[in-house]
Amino acid sequence: MKKLLLTRAFPAATIAAAQARFDVTVLDRTDGLNVAEAGAALQDYDAILCTLGDSFSDMAFAVPHKRCGMIGSFGVGFNHIDIAAAQAAGIHVSNTPDVVTDATADIALTLILMASRRAGEGERLVRAGAWTGWHPTQMLGAHVTGKRLGIIGMGRIGQAVARRGHYGFDMPVIYFNRSPKEVDVPARQVEDLHSLMSQADIVVVTVPGGGSNAHLIDAEALAQLNDGAVFVNVARGDVVDQSALIAELQSGRIRAGLDVYDGEPAVPASLMALENAVLLPHLGTAALEVREAMGQMALDNIIAWAEGQPLPQALWTA
Repeated sequence: MKKLLLTRAFPAATIAAAQARFDVTVLDRTDGLNVAEAGAALQDYDAILCTLGDSFSDMAFAVPHKRCGMIGSFGVGFNHIDIAAAQAAGIHVSNTPDVVTDATADIALTLILMASRRAGEGERLVRAGAWTGWHPTQMLGAHVTGKRLGIIGMGRIGQAVARRGHYGFDMPVIYFNRSPKEVDVPARQVEDLHSLMSQADIVVVTVPGGGSNAHLIDAEALAQLNDGAVFVNVARGDVVDQSALIAELQSGRIRAGLDVYDGEPAVPASLMALENAVLLPHLGTAALEVREAMGQMALDNIIAWAEGQPLPQALWTA
């Protein structure tokens, strides 16, 4: 029986399904494997079910005598795995797209509404016992319905956000994608990132993290946002120059809703101090049925590998 490592305490249904097919080790931890631990896991296990925060960098793959032949990543993002290094080592890699689409798009809409209507500030006011009652100019935010929605990255999640914005809130939708893309929701593709940033009232980032997307949203791009714009990131923290975003927020020009951070779980104190930023703890897929579906999809890929079958969601296959 092949040895499978689960790097975290995944949902109970995922663990049970894994134990039915493999000799399973489950690590009782919530933090990710560091590079040395990841390298050791590649030596000790036939397959690994990992997730965000596990450091499968090129240095992890550099260890000699690797036993591992398959890494199933729990989540759509995979910037915690050096795919080129895995390819060079002959290790198959998969992820879990599709099942995370609607949940992540829902969180994007949550952040749009919370940032626009100052919901986080309002809750803190009530919990602090500082609310003195309704009055006509109290905590005035921005109306969402009818605002122009700009989406950066028109993949599955971007299109799901577009559908919610257009059909749910009567939003005109524009989007920036590096290549031409036809979509099934009324939307207009713009030529470049800066054009999108300058034309949208609300911007949502849904591109993959890492690689050429690192700091895609830099200080120059953020400067294109109009006063009063809302900026939402449900992609990966490294897509945004976090220091530049903090500076824009400190100016008071814009508002933001963030579910991801560069270097998470660390969040700069200067960001936490800002009332015009809504900060969530990476809740994009945090629904039990979604996480169970993610776990099963990851396992389905590992089982396919173990049986010598093609991987249904292959990022790289030997």
